[in-house]
Formats: sequence, C-alpha cells, structure tokens
Amino acid sequence: MPSLISFRRSTSLSVALAVLLTGACRDGGDLSTPPELVANRPRFDGAAALALVDTQVAFGPRVPGTAGHAAQLQWMVELLSASADSVELHPFTHIHTGTGESLALTNVLARFRPGEPRRLLFLAHWDTRPTSDAADTPERRAVPVPGANDGGSGTAILLHVARILAETPPDVGVDILLVDGEDYGPTTDDMFLGARHYARNLAEARPVYGVLLDMVGDATPRFPVEGYSALLAPEVAGRVWAVAHALGFGQFFPTQAGQRISDDHIPLNQAGLPTVNVIDFDYGPGNSLWHTPEDDLENVRAETLGMVGELVLELIYMGG
Repeated sequence: MPSLISFRRSTSLSVALAVLLTGACRDGGDLSTPPELVANRPRFDGAAALALVDTQVAFGPRVPGTAGHAAQLQWMVELLSASADSVELHPFTHIHTGTGESLALTNVLARFRPGEPRRLLFLAHWDTRPTSDAADTPERRAVPVPGANDGGSGTAILLHVARILAETPPDVGVDILLVDGEDYGPTTDDMFLGARHYARNLAEARPVYGVLLDMVGDATPRFPVEGYSALLAPEVAGRVWAVAHALGFGQFFPTQAGQRISDDHIPLNQAGLPTVNVIDFDYGPGNSLWHTPEDDLENVRAETLGMVGELVLELIYMGG
C-alpha cells in the first residue's frame, strides 16, 4: 500500500448509493435497480482462503530479490496452472529511482475462458514491503512487513476463486492478475510497478472492467467507496457496491466515498480500463497495523476474506 502522503481525504465525492446507481453499465445495462443475485452459484470458503494467507506468510517476506518472493511465485504458478485455462508470466525489470537497483519482477495472469470476448479482471498485489516504515522504532522500521493483509489477503482470495472457477466454469471470461512490485517504495515512484506494466501492455480486447482487492482481511472490515474509484469508475463502483448490499453486506460497504488512495487501479483507469479499489484502509485501531511487523496472520479473519470472496464470485457468476 502507498504512503500516507499519496492520498488525501475526499471532500467533494460523498456519493450515496442512489447516485452511484444512476449510471449505466458499459454494455448498456441499467444499474438503477438492485441486481438479481445468482441462486445456485458456488460458495466461497473463507477458511480455505485464510490457509492460503498462512502459506504466504510462511514463505517469509515476499520482497523482490528474496527467497520468499521466488518461492511464492513458484507456488502461485503451480496452483494456477492446475486451475486456469492458461497462465502467463510477464517478467519485467525496474530500475529503482533512488538506488539504481535493478528489480526483477513478474506479473502472473491466469485466464479462464480466454476465447470469451466479455471479460472481467480481478487483481491483487503479491509482493510485500521491504520495510515496516510505519512502525514506532528504528529497529522495527527496518523489519520487512509480513504482509498477511497487505498483499496476502487479496492474493489468497483470488487463488481460491481460481480453484472454484476450475470446478464450476462461469459464462463470462475471467482474468486473474497478480501484480508484482506494488509495495516496494519507499515513494510512489517505485510502487504500482506491475500495474503500470500491465497498463502499458493492455491489449485492445480488454476486460469490461476491473476490481482491485487490497487489504481485504481486517478483523473489523469497512469498505467505503474509494475516492478515485468513485471519480474514475463510478458505474463500476455502483455495480460492485450494489451487489455487496444485495448480498447483505451493506453495513461493511458504506456507499459514501472515502479517501482517495493511490493504488494499482490508477494506472488501469488511466489506460482506459475502468477499475475500482475494494480496500479497507483502516487496519487496526487508527490504522496502527499498516506497514508494521504486526501485519500478520493473527490480524486477518476468515470471515472477512469470505465476505469479499462472495462478492467476487457473485460478480463473476452474474456475468459482471
């Protein structure tokens, strides 16, 4: 996740659900009425997703250039290869703007029904931050972030979604994108690297919309409409939050626009792919767990992972 410097509180986008739903889908569908839920779709197992978070944390820091980063990449590719119709590795390098260090990075793109023209994109970052820069002492700030929530939670949800899609293929095409280099830093010049790489190489046959999952495992979840999502992709935000309310998650998905947070969805929107950010940027009391050594398995909940996973599956099986 980006530094606190890189966002500001929105004062002009207090967007109620009724306003968000006045737009139309990209393909012309009306969003002004509550969506009809899918009756017999598969269900999401939050406990299974939590186990996938546990595996990631056990690899150690997933900082580019470390053993944990390499181990996680191999593990993800093995899991996705057993589920997806195709798995593409997109390696690239980034020269750090501060140190001149060359970072070897890899995006992983798993595709389901690759020949289907109508596609949805779901993404999360799989790397972790090399320092706990929000910790309270110099010694603790030097420790890499474990990344259970910030990195591990969104990745775990999408890996479990992939297994479900393999067992019950959807009618719509689905792309699962796990991006690297989101959290290297320390400034935003050296962050969101995988999303920028994907956006630069976005094909004309692009998904209808994208949904970014970031920090989606907190014990006390709250997902307001992220401010840039409301501004740059209001129709998609309306769709996603309307589905969350229809699923009964309204208390956790307030429809007011929250903070504007620089994140992986920004390059995608700039490239013309409307993408929203499902993020709970209030991790622990006063956001006290963000970018600290306490971002560990103890502070992630299966129930929260399950709720966000249910939202993702509903969007997929209702066809977007």
